[in-house]
This record gives sequence, structure tokens and C-alpha cells, in this order.
Amino acid sequence: MHCFTIEHRCPTSEARAGRLETAHGTVETPVFMPVGSQATVKSLTPDELHDIGFEILLANAYHLFLRPGVDAVCRAGGLHRFMSWDKALLTDSGGFQVFSLAALRTIDDEGVTFRSHVDGSEHRLTPERSIEIQEGLGADIIMALDDVPAGGIEGTRLRKAVERTHRWAERCLRARHRPDQFLFAIVQGGGDIALRKLSVRTLTSLDFPGYAVGGLSVGEAKEVMYPVIRETVPLLPADRPRYLMGVGAPEDILEAVWCGVDMFDCVLPTRVARNGAVYTRDGRRSVTHASFKIAQGPVDCDCDCYTCRRFSAGYLHHLFKCEELLAYRLATIHNLTFFHRLMRDIRTAIRGGVFQGFRHEFRQRYRPSDEAMRLARRRDNEFVRSRGDYDSGQA
Repeated sequence: MHCFTIEHRCPTSEARAGRLETAHGTVETPVFMPVGSQATVKSLTPDELHDIGFEILLANAYHLFLRPGVDAVCRAGGLHRFMSWDKALLTDSGGFQVFSLAALRTIDDEGVTFRSHVDGSEHRLTPERSIEIQEGLGADIIMALDDVPAGGIEGTRLRKAVERTHRWAERCLRARHRPDQFLFAIVQGGGDIALRKLSVRTLTSLDFPGYAVGGLSVGEAKEVMYPVIRETVPLLPADRPRYLMGVGAPEDILEAVWCGVDMFDCVLPTRVARNGAVYTRDGRRSVTHASFKIAQGPVDCDCDCYTCRRFSAGYLHHLFKCEELLAYRLATIHNLTFFHRLMRDIRTAIRGGVFQGFRHEFRQRYRPSDEAMRLARRRDNEFVRSRGDYDSGQA
């Protein structure tokens, strides 16, 4: 059986540093998981992810169920062998993707009937079927199927989603057969703190190996998201891993770690990389801007990634302007290195008892993206998902 151990705690916050033992190796926490929904992190090889230092990746049961199909993955020897990744894997249940298909699905208490965004074929997803799919794929951590309410939903619809999530969690727990996998329940409740606390009480009574907070990063403002994190996460069992789904902006990660979150995933670093945005300790910068055309130094002087060691910002600017495929790879390598190094520095600060100071210094220097632009991008992404044009993840 897997083991999660807290090794260090921050004396001034809920932040903690630990180790999650899985069948495919140890994962140091807090950790950021790159998103590889279709059994690949876009544009990178497993060796490149290994060289950066990642110990766990996320894949998505919805995408892999549709293409290439669970049977094909099983015949290849399971998801690890299929994608040539020998470290830990987490699979999302696909609930977020299915519920984003507003015009292509119907939901009832037993499950969801939906049409594939790939070919229009009809499928039925129940809690039991979701577990069957994820056990067939063989990830180290699997997720319970939940009812994911859209951002801003309130009242009866939100309460029904929470209640359905609880019933489905129980069914997922009863349906699991593999003892070599962690099964995480997902706390729901939107921006309603009372519902979130109810969800925590109900799900923790079922004694899952781990817990996630879902239903955030779906278009809500930080003024809504942060109170949910602060009020919800510390109520989760201290001896279980805590996973904040789909949240990945650096400033959000710092806030969530402060509240006791151990695990994160988000498509943000890979998605914005393909649009020419690179992360630095000063904030996100667009390498496609004309000011980078003659830049001789790297995109980030503080970074030692392959991209920054070998290429100038001017060269990266040139690649993007010419729409060369190498541009997307180099920017992705840099951004994922930035996130891996951020998590490593967070762990070091917690272990050294200086996380409060680290958090303060980071926030003083880092300039977050404009909030209005961030929310507009969220709404654009939701519109894209509603048409079935998925990238991956919850960014």
C-alpha cells in the first residue's frame, strides 16, 4: 500500500513538505504535475520531462477512453509502458471534460450520457465505469467521478451537484478493486463555503486515501477562489495528500501551499508557452513582443534550463515569428522548468523553516497577469471547451 509522510511543517502556516510513495516511485510534495491528457505532454518527450526533474504526470481518462481506447492501452502493457513513462501517473476521471460538454451530454443520478467530441458517438459514464476505465489504464492515483458545476452556479443546482458527488464517491469506493492505486475523492461546492465544509465532512467520513478540491479555476475571481481554499483545505485530513485541481498560476500555488495543499496540475505553463509566453520570477513575458527581436541574452537570466543555456531570447522570438515548431518545444521546456524549480524552492523553504519569508519575497517581485485579462481567457477557454475543442486540463 502507498504511504504519504509529512516530513516538515511551516510554523507560521499550514504549509508542509512530504513524500508520497507510489508503485512507480517517490513524489516529493508540494508538487506540480504537468498535464499530458492524451498520454503526452504537448511537444516534449518523456526523457525531457525526466531531465527537468518531474516525478509525476497527469493523464486524462476521458481522452484516453475515446482515443485510443482502454483495450489498446491494456494491450500495450498499461499506461506507463504505453507512453514510456516509468514514474508516477495520475488520471483524472474525465468528469470535468464530460460536464464541459454542455450541449453534448445529459446527466442523471446514475451517471452521464455524452457524445464524443471526436466523432459524435454516444457513451455512458457512471462512477463504476470511470473506476473500471482508470483501473484498466493503471495510473498510480485515480480520481472519483464527480458532478462538476459550472462557475457561478448557486442554489439548488449547486447543492444537487454536491450531493451527487458524494453519492458517486461512495460508489467509486465500492467499485475499486486494485490495491496498488490511490483513489482520491473530490470536494465540491463552488464558492459556497458552507457547502464546501459539508462536502469535506461527508467525504472524509468515507476515509479515502487522498482528497482533492475541485470546481475551481472555472472562471471565478481570486476573491472567490482564495476564501474557498483557505476555509476548505485545512479541514482535510492532515495525514492524506491534498490536491488542488486545475489551479496553476504561480501566485495561486503560493497561496494554496500556504493553506496546506500538496499537489497541483494545470495546462497553463504548456498552453501559454505555445502562444509565446514565458515565466520568470518577475512575471510572465511575451517573447513575441518586438522588444525581444534583438535580445542577445536568454529569456530568463536566472534560469538554467536547456532553452536558456543554449538560445537567446532573440532567437526564440524569431522562431515564433516564423511559426517554427521548435519555438513551442523550447518555450515549453523553459516554462515547465520554471514550475519545477518553483516547487523545489518551495519545498526547500518549508524544510528550512523560511517559507513565510520566501512567500513574501516572491510576491514582492512577481507581477501576476492582469485579473480582467485572466478571467476573459477563462471565459474564452470555456467557450472553446463547449464546442468540444479540447486542449487538456482545467486552465
